[in-house]
Amino acid sequence: MRIIAITGATGGIAQEIIKHVPEDDYVIALGRDLKKLKTHYGKRSNTEYFALDMSSDVAIAETVEKIYAIHGRVDIFINNAGYGDFSDFDTYTTAQIRDMFDINTFATMTFSRLVGQRMKEAGEGHIINIASIAGLIASAKSSVYSATKFAVIGFSNALRLELADSNVFVTTVNLGPIATKFFDKADPSGEYLKSVWRFVLQPEYVAKRTVAIFGKNKRELNMPWSLAAAQKAYTLFPRIADFLARKIFNYK
Repeated sequence: MRIIAITGATGGIAQEIIKHVPEDDYVIALGRDLKKLKTHYGKRSNTEYFALDMSSDVAIAETVEKIYAIHGRVDIFINNAGYGDFSDFDTYTTAQIRDMFDINTFATMTFSRLVGQRMKEAGEGHIINIASIAGLIASAKSSVYSATKFAVIGFSNALRLELADSNVFVTTVNLGPIATKFFDKADPSGEYLKSVWRFVLQPEYVAKRTVAIFGKNKRELNMPWSLAAAQKAYTLFPRIADFLARKIFNYK
């Protein structure tokens, strides 16, 4: 039996991932709303759930201590919590920027550090950080969101190197737009989601591909393939890519 923990467990991606985890694996679902966690996972066998404030380092540390006190180990830890807000750069307040970094970046880093240390001591484990294609290719009106995900990817890449000799794997899952409630906040008008419909991923597809890499030494998983290819072109031809992103592919 593997012990699998996932943050942002009330979100659409997490729900779908947990749905595809084998029933004989033990799932620890972490999120802010205990009532929603109970609604989603109260009837699933081999499952427990904890509510915590993802912006609190103390709450995160206490949760990690609680998990290890009960189970003694975590085999796979998935940092999935996060949100977006696609606004002009000059409309954000400092508080809004800090809030997004707290959830998207700092919580991921804190969980990864604390769990990574335990996995290093155990000599095995797998940390999966759900990032974004926006952390590889920046676009207009995603300045803060892209920055949070660029940071997650950079941190994950360094962490992977530091844990490699300890048989602990670190994978970033970089996703394009997904048909979940993420865009209820990121794009309330719905116009962006309509304009990028050809790139939109279904949660079930994302979940199946993510579960398939559990325990595997995979550097990154990029979806969809079209945006993954665009990222390669962006690296090779940055000036052209900037022009296209600004003039032709700016859907926000």
